[in-house]
Amino acid sequence: MKSIADFFNYIIAQKEQILTLTMAHIRLTVIAVGLAILIGVPLGILISYIKKLNKPVLGVANVIQAIPSMALLGFAIPILGIGTLPAIVMVVLYSLLPIIKNTYIGISNINPQMLEAAKGIGLTKMQRLFKIQIPLALPVIMAGIRVSSVTAVGLMTMAAFIGADGLGFLVFSGIRTVNNNQILAGAIPACLLALLVDFLLGKLEELVTPVSLMKSTSTEKLKKNRRTDKIIISLAALGIILLVSMNLFRQDNSDSRRIRIGTKDYTEQHILGHMFADLIEAKTDIKVERKINLGGTQVCFNALKNDDIDLYIDYSGTAYGDTLGYPPNPDMESVYQTVKEDFKEKYDIDVLKQMGFNNTYVLAVREDTAEKYSLKTISDLARVGDQLTAGTTLEFLNRMDGLPGLTEKYNLSFQDTTGLDGSARYQALMNDNTQVVDAFATDGLLKKFQLVTLEDDKKFFPPYYAIPLINSEIADSCPEIIPVIEELGDCLSDPVMAELNYKVDELQMEPKDVAHEFLEEHGFV
Repeated sequence: MKSIADFFNYIIAQKEQILTLTMAHIRLTVIAVGLAILIGVPLGILISYIKKLNKPVLGVANVIQAIPSMALLGFAIPILGIGTLPAIVMVVLYSLLPIIKNTYIGISNINPQMLEAAKGIGLTKMQRLFKIQIPLALPVIMAGIRVSSVTAVGLMTMAAFIGADGLGFLVFSGIRTVNNNQILAGAIPACLLALLVDFLLGKLEELVTPVSLMKSTSTEKLKKNRRTDKIIISLAALGIILLVSMNLFRQDNSDSRRIRIGTKDYTEQHILGHMFADLIEAKTDIKVERKINLGGTQVCFNALKNDDIDLYIDYSGTAYGDTLGYPPNPDMESVYQTVKEDFKEKYDIDVLKQMGFNNTYVLAVREDTAEKYSLKTISDLARVGDQLTAGTTLEFLNRMDGLPGLTEKYNLSFQDTTGLDGSARYQALMNDNTQVVDAFATDGLLKKFQLVTLEDDKKFFPPYYAIPLINSEIADSCPEIIPVIEELGDCLSDPVMAELNYKVDELQMEPKDVAHEFLEEHGFV
């Protein structure tokens, strides 16, 4: 009962965010499915007339359908950037196959004798298409549209990975912070939305089905049902038109300067993003557009390079090893200076002053595991690693400043390794599915699960001090934000950042509230 009460309390507290994200989810889905219909139906008609085209067209649609959605998003980012455009393109591509195939089948399976009769009474090819073939095929075409639409509602949750709005933001943020209320707050509206879409399209399907094809029923009842269907569809169409129009014609008439701040997809980044945004808006006349939860390092870095965002926070070791490709280096100053000079020279990106906390990698185990194997350092772990399973993030599994380099440095090998993302690796550890995880030194989940972190006694991990990265053009045009950001960075130490993360990960506070509360307590705003 307490869990149910907590859930409803969360819904009440976050109702504005949930409503805003639901509206955005509907808008994006409507645009994507609408475009898919405009592309798919003509293609289906085309291949029903030009038979030699049906195999290549359906083959391409099948291949697109087979590509994992995350991979398709990854391909789209370098070309289309981040935000709503690649998300809509992905959903359009995934929605095409059922629409094209059903349109083709519906048109092709019409009784040839009926078409011959229409031809015999003098109807032209276009008249036969619009007066006979399409009306008779509409129930089959609508079935394909229903499948695509319901699938699109679920697929659109993936948009959160690349900074588009929608209910996926709540789902993935909740997974990251082990916040079941937040997951449900995103998942339940998405499920209800899918059911509503299926219901409305079912009504539309009944409406467009020719009377002669409907199951026998009384004429009076049929007329009554159709009147009801028309009212429901008209109201739904009006609502959709209003929703889409509000967004299309929404204009920002402000002549204020504006900066776009992006973040990666975990707690600490969300807090920092909101802190920077609140502080800049409080201390300057610059407006901030927040692009929270964009994804991993490469998504954010490419967004900055491609001018989709103006600023985000990275980490010196990540920029040095992952982005620039240098081997791990424990020298903090050398790493920072190299990153600063290379980013300016290669990408025209300014690297601001290092912040006061070092979010370096650590390896962590449960207390009982540390006691059982007498683990205090990574060298201790190397002695018994072949008896244990490690569950680490995918980046840690593949990067030289992660498991491959660590294995080489410590001669460390595990019985098995498993790639797990975000908080899932903590859950696997607590369920004893794995015995070792990688973590960030300031993770709030380390405190939440009371884990033991192992000392890097051979100094393998490079420094990961937080470094704000900013587009050079913006740095020149808005120089007043730089001292504001750097002053905040000096106040954020390892313990402070860990405590802020803990408030989100364990106490289930919202990142924006934690950020604003800290700024108020320390007199920044």
